[in-house]
Amino acid sequence: MTPSYTRQMMAFFLCLLFAGVCRADLVILQYHHVSDATPPSTSTSQSLFRAQLDMIAELDLEVVPLETGSRAALRGELNDSQQLAITFDDAYRSVLTNAVPLLLERNLPFTIFVNTDSVGHQGYLNWQQLTELNAQTLVTIANHSADHSHLVRRPEESATSWKARVSASLDNAQAALKQHLGTDVAMIAYPYGEFSAELEQLVAERGWYGYGQQSGAVGVSSVATRLPRFPMATGFGQLTSLKDKLLSKAFPIDASHLPDSPITANPPTLSLTLPQHFDQNLLTCFASGHGRISVAADEDWQQVSVRAPQPFSSRRFRYNCTYPAGNGRYFWLSQSWLDLSQAED
Repeated sequence: MTPSYTRQMMAFFLCLLFAGVCRADLVILQYHHVSDATPPSTSTSQSLFRAQLDMIAELDLEVVPLETGSRAALRGELNDSQQLAITFDDAYRSVLTNAVPLLLERNLPFTIFVNTDSVGHQGYLNWQQLTELNAQTLVTIANHSADHSHLVRRPEESATSWKARVSASLDNAQAALKQHLGTDVAMIAYPYGEFSAELEQLVAERGWYGYGQQSGAVGVSSVATRLPRFPMATGFGQLTSLKDKLLSKAFPIDASHLPDSPITANPPTLSLTLPQHFDQNLLTCFASGHGRISVAADEDWQQVSVRAPQPFSSRRFRYNCTYPAGNGRYFWLSQSWLDLSQAED
């Protein structure tokens, strides 16, 4: 057992016993396009992006580099102020045009995750632009795979073939970033936000942090290879709910006990053991496309389970659960699910 793991678990158990000990967590925002002219499902309008930055300033949140913020949150080493990190997936040109000037003007650090095979293609940044961005102290460039393929093993794919395919995508992207930019950042954002236990193992073997697209905050109870981020596309990033997300806290249960994302039954069941001081009646859960779903509890009301009333027809979906954390804040848990019988994007 390493010293860092011991510190993390000690802080985690303190958090279970005394919720007030964990005063601050890290919230990560996830963007694709920042534009009024790109697909709505993956775009944040320019006016909304500016308004989001204004709210971050109004709440006096500390915006930190993603890697250092993640490390501190996992170790329970954050200071008393809530921290925030800003990320962009895919390295679209709209980010350079519409987001970067605002972020640099406000002296806010951010990370761009790059799928390296797309660099220089229409709508994407080229290597010269990425080089100029990488020269900025506020900017981090990191791995989003080489080809932006689905990295979770396909049902018909052998373990050997899958490992060779995915290892090549991970390592070729890392090599390209090192060759062109001189960077070797130990982070990856999973394409489509899809991950599995065996993919997490490959990421862990490389000593990287892995970031999904499930919502929630990062804290001592989080797992380094399945870190949550709040999607900020216009449909998800509206100001009416943004404050709750920005001030959210990591749900105080050991995230390593959460189930793997690929489902074996549709709809899946999520079982949770709540901390002893939690009241099951205050737990609220929602399922993608189903709205609020009921929470079933055992006799002592600490073991609970949630299950959507109907099967899902989409490839990716989530259960989101919140619990009051005091001072108008919420503990936030998002379990991502993946139906491998559904077609890839």
